[in-house]
Amino acid sequence: VQLQAYGGGLVQFGGSLTLSCTASGRIFSINGMGWHRQAPGKARELVASITSAGTTNYADSVKGRFTISRDNAKNTVTLQMNSLKSEDTAVYYCNADGREVRNVLIPQNWWGQGTLVTVSS
Repeated sequence: VQLQAYGGGLVQFGGSLTLSCTASGRIFSINGMGWHRQAPGKARELVASITSAGTTNYADSVKGRFTISRDNAKNTVTLQMNSLKSEDTAVYYCNADGREVRNVLIPQNWWGQGTLVTVSS
């Protein structure tokens, strides 16, 4: 299973950006999907997550500014980021947990390659 993330780039302070991530491969099922980020010199942190039923969870630092959504039919998760701040600058990673067709008994966690978001002041 591969996760392909796209949509990162350079944006001005206060601007908006949308990240998307699509899972592909021999997927049996996907449960949670989410976005993490890692800023230079800092640990990776959860930004937002969403269950297959649509229940969402956000880091306090992005509540009210970011919105996570998913399209279960397309195995895609999207992060709409508004009112971006300098501290949002980071590499953003999508991840998903689920099961592959070849071994549905073993739950797995998959990660995308990361996409850089840079917010300029």
